Amino acid sequence: MISANNITLRVGKKALFEDVNIKFTEGNCYGLIGANGAGKSTFLKILSGQLEPTKGEVVITPGQRLSFLQQDHFKYDSYSVLDTVIMGNARLYEIMKEKEAIYAKEDFTDEDGIRASELEGEFAEMNGWEAESDAATLLNGLGIETELHYAKMSELTGSQKVKVLLAQALFGNPDILLLDEPTNHLDLPAIEWLEEFLINFDNTIIVVSHDRYFLNKVCTHTADIDYGKIQLYAGNYDFWFESSQLLIKQMKEANKKKEEKIKELQEFISRFSANASKSKQATSRKRALEKIQLDEMRPSSRKYPYIDFRPNREIGNEVLMVENLSKTIDGVKVLDNISFTLGHDDKVAFVGANEQAITTFFRILMGEMEPDEGNYKWGVTTSRAYFPKDNTKEFDNDLTITDWLTQYSEIKDATYVRGFLGRMLFPGEDGVKRVRVLSGGEKVRCLLSKMMISGANILILDEPTNHLDMESITALNNGLIKFPGVILFTSHDHQFVQTTANRIMEILPDGKLIDKITTYDEYLASDEMAKKRHVFQVNEEDAADN
Repeated sequence: MISANNITLRVGKKALFEDVNIKFTEGNCYGLIGANGAGKSTFLKILSGQLEPTKGEVVITPGQRLSFLQQDHFKYDSYSVLDTVIMGNARLYEIMKEKEAIYAKEDFTDEDGIRASELEGEFAEMNGWEAESDAATLLNGLGIETELHYAKMSELTGSQKVKVLLAQALFGNPDILLLDEPTNHLDLPAIEWLEEFLINFDNTIIVVSHDRYFLNKVCTHTADIDYGKIQLYAGNYDFWFESSQLLIKQMKEANKKKEEKIKELQEFISRFSANASKSKQATSRKRALEKIQLDEMRPSSRKYPYIDFRPNREIGNEVLMVENLSKTIDGVKVLDNISFTLGHDDKVAFVGANEQAITTFFRILMGEMEPDEGNYKWGVTTSRAYFPKDNTKEFDNDLTITDWLTQYSEIKDATYVRGFLGRMLFPGEDGVKRVRVLSGGEKVRCLLSKMMISGANILILDEPTNHLDMESITALNNGLIKFPGVILFTSHDHQFVQTTANRIMEILPDGKLIDKITTYDEYLASDEMAKKRHVFQVNEEDAADN
């Protein structure tokens, strides 16, 4: 068990948390939610001991081990992948290294023998003989191939390092597990594996994630950060949303009844306070009036942007034709003879682990790259707006937000442009901020504003949900569902894909294309995905046996 007792954290004069009291108990998985800036990651750092609160304390049941997902992807570059995972249990790793040092001595003494015997006993109690096989099982479950297990961390890609650090956090059955955005940069098989791992995990889990589907699948409880407090709900994310909305509705209705009663009492008092025969009744009503207290309706820190894509022109029947398109990058064929035709009602989700291929394909369609073979043709009625995965170039300038968006608007009126920015949670004073200094989430909202103001009837979005908070993801999700044009997009957010797409395309590791007119969930249940899962399971079992 882990609990926060009277936790207060002040940053300057601002209190991020004020007298927070909450207890996380064994066997439950808690989803920690809240708007960007509410302090989710900060609270995890307080719980893990990485950050000292201004006041209060964190209490952990004596003897219990806490593990958390490391965020520094370069911290373990000099270590092997397996050693990095086993470091998740610091004491076990210390024992292993001390044993190795003792046995490597040329002048092995009696004292060394006694110490080695002590270490061997502790090592056996901690299931040390299974450490490497347990670490390998975690790595294979997350998609790190067996041949990489003895490689140096510095040799891995960024997404592979993320998986290794996640395996490190999960290693050794910790009593308390803290995970900050664990699904970031994970492919579908790894996310599914992690979901099952956490569902079957018997100890305490506290997780921060912007993935609503993931939270609904794994969480038994929801801890909502708002108003500098943390409110605990028994249930997953959807249950929290319904409960919180119901609570707000009930408070509004109760306040409305109280306001009606107040008005009624005030009218009686005003009418009869000077009437001698009614003075006692008026006095009684004054006392009743003083006792009525309206429920405080504090404004939430959650803000939903207004996302509404309105095409300037209706799209025709001819949208996009792709014929025998191929592309090789750095000697690897990422697109191999791809062909398909889009219709005017298609909302296509590109899925799968081949992220480079998807980005390459989108860039080809936008004219930023040329295919090696094949061609594509857009319909004459089409107009396109593009959300790139890497937006560095877009904001590598000293323009203000208002000036940056104005350059993409047909109407060069500052008031018109500020209207767009206001709906995207950039109030008046934010319009003079330089785009160079914006946060990741702010840059995404700027790009979405650019897409809205373009009036395009085809939207191409490469991982638009990255860096967005839950409220912005929900708003974007709803905006795309309502959009009457064609969409090509990719996202790791399961619910976002399921509720938006009516057609699924997967570019396989060999560059080939699977194209299905279906929903995401139906595709995941299809024969193609079943075969992939079978191969994945066999590989994982082979690794465990080795």
